[in-house]
Amino acid sequence: MNIAASRDGGASRGTLMKRNMGLIYSAPMTVWASVFFLAPLLIIILYSFLKKGLYGGVTPEFSFDAYIALKNPNIAVITLKTVLISLTATVITILIALPCGYFMVRSKHQSLLLMLIIIPFWTNFLIRVYAWMNILGNQGFLNEFLTQIGLIKEHINFLYNQNAVILVLVYMYLPYAILPLFSSIDKFDFSLLEAARDLGASSIQAMSKILLPSIRGGIYTAFLFTFIPIFGAYAVPLLVGGKDSYMLGNVIADQLTKSRNWPLASAISMALTVVTTIGVMCMLGLQRRDEKRLGKTAKRSMN
Repeated sequence: MNIAASRDGGASRGTLMKRNMGLIYSAPMTVWASVFFLAPLLIIILYSFLKKGLYGGVTPEFSFDAYIALKNPNIAVITLKTVLISLTATVITILIALPCGYFMVRSKHQSLLLMLIIIPFWTNFLIRVYAWMNILGNQGFLNEFLTQIGLIKEHINFLYNQNAVILVLVYMYLPYAILPLFSSIDKFDFSLLEAARDLGASSIQAMSKILLPSIRGGIYTAFLFTFIPIFGAYAVPLLVGGKDSYMLGNVIADQLTKSRNWPLASAISMALTVVTTIGVMCMLGLQRRDEKRLGKTAKRSMN
């Protein structure tokens, strides 16, 4: 009895020590997340419910003025424009990323292609934006090239419009879509495509009815990884956009630096956070539903 009790006591002490070690190991990450994520979010929430200071900042007085100001028709128009630009750029990004991910999986040079996708991350964000400005500018590479080959006589305004913003956003966030799609396609059993073709399906039918439903989780992930940062974009619309491409990120920056209306900037930031959170929850819900559906289908086929 004493031996059994001592063994049980030793096992319980060992379990407690493992739990304590786990808490110790996770403590730095917990502190980091609390300081650099939770604390700024709480400050934004607090500022959104305070009054604007006379010379900027906030006044410690509870108020809903910032949220009431969100009813401004100009903010509603900019919000709609931001959603349209973000959705357009995200859809184009995923449409380009899908064949890229498929080609990378089927290629014998996966490591080289992955390196080429990752290399842009090694270059500063602003340098890449300014490179596109040199390409699309009135005296830039594209206009000079079209002039030299005789297609145009006067320069075309490729820059400072909504199309330029969408183009640069697609370029900037294309790797964020390719990598999750590559990971998802890499796990796909390509013998299913061959079986579908043997049963009479065309290549397009096999892709649309077999491949795409199987990698839907990767598509959801790619959508989230691209839409969320694009929705809050600031630098790209500022540098390559015009009046028709003013986005919510620019509104927040202007309220902080020009109007010095910190509560309104915080309220807009909270609205962005809520919208993106709802989007993430919806995508996760769709992904879980698809996983359950695929699981049920697999069980039926096994039975």
